[in-house]
Amino acid sequence: MFLDRADAGKRLAAKLAEYCTTPPPLLLALPRGGVPVAAEVSAKLGLPFDVLVVRKLGVPGHEEYAMGAIAGSGVMVLDHEVVARLGVGLDALERVIAREKRELDRRERMFRGGYAFPSVEGRTVILVDDGIATGSTMSAAVALLRKQNAGRIVVAVPVAADDSAHRLRGEADEVVTLLEPGNLGAVGRWYHDFGQTSDEEVQRLLEEARETAAKR
Repeated sequence: MFLDRADAGKRLAAKLAEYCTTPPPLLLALPRGGVPVAAEVSAKLGLPFDVLVVRKLGVPGHEEYAMGAIAGSGVMVLDHEVVARLGVGLDALERVIAREKRELDRRERMFRGGYAFPSVEGRTVILVDDGIATGSTMSAAVALLRKQNAGRIVVAVPVAADDSAHRLRGEADEVVTLLEPGNLGAVGRWYHDFGQTSDEEVQRLLEEARETAAKR
């Protein structure tokens, strides 16, 4: 188990050292929980990092259960099997999409703070989160980077459900994990401290990263 997200980031960094090439890869964290993980990877390996906002589409009434995800540029990933099995109607689905699109736009404005999204064309990008359950949000992030012509896409997380990691290996170029349990349960099970990451913490870590990049 990991003590907290910072501990997970330090341990993940050791496994990502081989990716410190020239030119350096870009770390992109999925907020909010992926940001403190990526901040530690960035600090340990001296890599620039930024944020890629993705929103899970939760099943109405069971919002923690993902039926898909959305990212920028109109990218959407839907688990049609889940939608059909749980009987999510078109109207309900459209309401969820509209609500999460508003939240995605809000977080983009808040976390970007006027900074443009970094160019990923032709670059190696390492996508970082604090864990993967269904993998819907990570799939949306990968799809967005494909649309933006990223060179090589590496998914890196401390812990991932083994079936989700297997599926993502068919979408990303590589998937790096520390743990791939067959019975994941909730991602938080694998952390002693899995308290919610606040918007304020995300903003602080991103500002520190931009200051460090400016000094470099």
